[in-house]
Amino acid sequence: MEKDRATAILSTDNGMVALDSPVKLKILKLLSNGTASFDELVEKSKKAKSTISVHLHDLEELNLIQEKTFPDDKRKKYFVLNALYLAYSELPLRNQYNRHLDYIAASISNGDPLKEKLFCSFRFGMEAYGIDPRPILKKMGNDLGTKIGPGFKSNNCEDILNELSFFWENHKLGDMTIIEGRKPALLVYNCHHCSKMPNVGKTLCSMDEGIMEGVFSSKLKQAYNVRETECHGTGYRHCKFVVEEK
Repeated sequence: MEKDRATAILSTDNGMVALDSPVKLKILKLLSNGTASFDELVEKSKKAKSTISVHLHDLEELNLIQEKTFPDDKRKKYFVLNALYLAYSELPLRNQYNRHLDYIAASISNGDPLKEKLFCSFRFGMEAYGIDPRPILKKMGNDLGTKIGPGFKSNNCEDILNELSFFWENHKLGDMTIIEGRKPALLVYNCHHCSKMPNVGKTLCSMDEGIMEGVFSSKLKQAYNVRETECHGTGYRHCKFVVEEK
């Protein structure tokens, strides 16, 4: 979570929870990177033990975290995140949204179908009214990628990269090329939903990240992380996705 974010919306088994406490959000941010003990949370948050203790109790009451013990030493306890980020609050991006609407109006006048633009309108509309939907879009993309991954024929990283490039082209998601290396990367030109966007200072293809992650993880039975590092939204003329094992 970025420093200027004031509110996070999370999903639990009991429903949605909105948080605006900086200390609670800091604790959840730390736990989103993995498990942590009480002492680790105190050290990394730079807060008093009594303060962290109160906030941990509140977070447990909200079912946002869970306290667990090590199997070999019940005296040692640690905390885990028990919720899914749905969205963050952010400054409204109205200007970019209005540009997007102008683009849609012009494309429809030229005979382009509206249905291909609806997803982008939803995504950028959320941001126009101050909600960053990237976390839930990535999770939904991961869900989709996990479902369609078994349909891929490849069983190794290199072949999946090649198969993904054909998949992206066949479904008109963009023109994908592969950059080989220790951490392979994918370049996407003519991205299906952000190629017309100006530089808004952040990446925009979180659902695509999730789809790729789901495909890799489901096929290779290993957790993968796909991170977009370059995007039309950050001033590039392409989108770049770095693929790595978690």
